[in-house]
Amino acid sequence: MIRATRILRREHLSGGEIVDRVVLDSGARHRRRVGMRGEGGMRFLLDLPEAVVLDDGDALVLEDGRLIWVEAAPECLLEIRAASEHALRRLIWHIGNRHIPAEIGADAVWIADDHVLADMIRGLGGTAEPVERPFRPEGGAYSGGQAHSHAHGHGQAHDHGGAHGDGHGPHHHPNADG
Repeated sequence: MIRATRILRREHLSGGEIVDRVVLDSGARHRRRVGMRGEGGMRFLLDLPEAVVLDDGDALVLEDGRLIWVEAAPECLLEIRAASEHALRRLIWHIGNRHIPAEIGADAVWIADDHVLADMIRGLGGTAEPVERPFRPEGGAYSGGQAHSHAHGHGQAHDHGGAHGDGHGPHHHPNADG
């Protein structure tokens, strides 16, 4: 099986033969070594020296130089907003106090869709609307910019850092429950 042994970050991608793509959620984008299958059917082994976060637009470099495009999959999230900057900061504090991976934007925060957390946010005066979009949780204080999370049960997660947000707007999911 052919191996992908390095990553070409999107800002350095300037050519090369893209032969397939993988569409991965935020948890699956934190990898070191795993067998993968592209959307076009190409099977390969991701075999990196250490675990890294793959971001939307990166490419995996196969041993023969061909590339596999990485695409962030849309996920069911809650888009959290508040009436003021101070109120949003307060909500961010409550989310962080629960060790929930979060993507923090200029005027909104996104977390995994969870009705218990949505009720908490609404009870604190914020809005929590279901959306479907790629999730790029923030890196933790000790993550060095790399991240992933492990779910520990309903409404709890353990963050090991995260990829950064890029300001792409949310896309509302018409069939999501709140």
